[in-house]
Amino acid sequence: MTKPFRKLALGLIAVAVIGAAYYGWRYYEGGGLPEGIAGGNGRIEATEIDVSTKTAGRIKEILVDEGDFVTAGQVLARMDTVQLAAQLRQAQAQQQRAVIGIDTARSLVAQREAERNAATAVIAQREAELDAAEKRLARSAQLVQSNSVSQQTMDDDKASEQSAKAAVEAAKAQLAAAEAAISSARASIVDAEAAVDAAKAAIESIQADIDDSTLTSPRDGRVQYRVAQPGEVLSAGGRVLNLVDLEDVYMTFFLPTVDAGRVAIGTQARLVLDAVPQYVIPASVSFVADVAQFTPKTVETETERLKLMFRIKARIPPELLRRHIKQVKTGLPGMAYVRLDPAVDWPANLTENLVK
Repeated sequence: MTKPFRKLALGLIAVAVIGAAYYGWRYYEGGGLPEGIAGGNGRIEATEIDVSTKTAGRIKEILVDEGDFVTAGQVLARMDTVQLAAQLRQAQAQQQRAVIGIDTARSLVAQREAERNAATAVIAQREAELDAAEKRLARSAQLVQSNSVSQQTMDDDKASEQSAKAAVEAAKAQLAAAEAAISSARASIVDAEAAVDAAKAAIESIQADIDDSTLTSPRDGRVQYRVAQPGEVLSAGGRVLNLVDLEDVYMTFFLPTVDAGRVAIGTQARLVLDAVPQYVIPASVSFVADVAQFTPKTVETETERLKLMFRIKARIPPELLRRHIKQVKTGLPGMAYVRLDPAVDWPANLTENLVK
């Protein structure tokens, strides 16, 4: 082989290598994808959770640092509960007083019922006395006509009969007063029982505030920020910590109108991160925006409408995240690929080294 021919052959090989490299670069950058596969640049994100106070108070202690992994139900921080503890003791004392009030009211009812029974007995006695007085008056009225008794005796018997009637009416009035007193005493029982229920409700409310003063993690995740520090006084709803839910991780990316219109919820996706391009992460589309994010100033032609870009989320399966939770990080850039046509097979470079 002559020297010029060798140079030509080497030049052709170099051009082929450069072309293949360029093709591969374009492939991963989203260009040169087979029909039915679309791709876009994106960044790994996760759902953020603010751990906040329910009531105003001072932070007593924070038990975790930024970057710590936490599990659901783990205690993260505690608020100062000295004032709440005092309110709880006060409510408990009010409850005890209300309980005593119930016993007192029941005793009063028993007393009033005894007075009613006594009044009933007095009425029976006064009615018996009235009956005797009426009989004496009737006999005196007959005897006075035959001059067997004096007029004075008849007048005395009449006065006794009138006095007996008045005594009966007085006894009945005393019975009515006893009945009213019983109703009042029973109302006192209801009032005392309501006071007990109110005290119980106050105790439960204060206890709930005390329980809520121990801040726990709502789910597994990682501490991203310590927003406040021990000793700080926060208002109700004040943020103490910011968590990242590492079981709800996704990549947000954008596709043009032509591709976005073919994406359905649940469509398979593949993610390739710049930090670890040798691995392919499986995902599925969980969100497609219904409003374009990048809109030209005026949309007048079909060409301009095709420039509209729609935001899409590709969510990583939670079970996959749990298996690799220590390696999960947010903010990493990369590429997201979506299979628009289920009949199209994934390219080889998006099926090799698939993370499981």
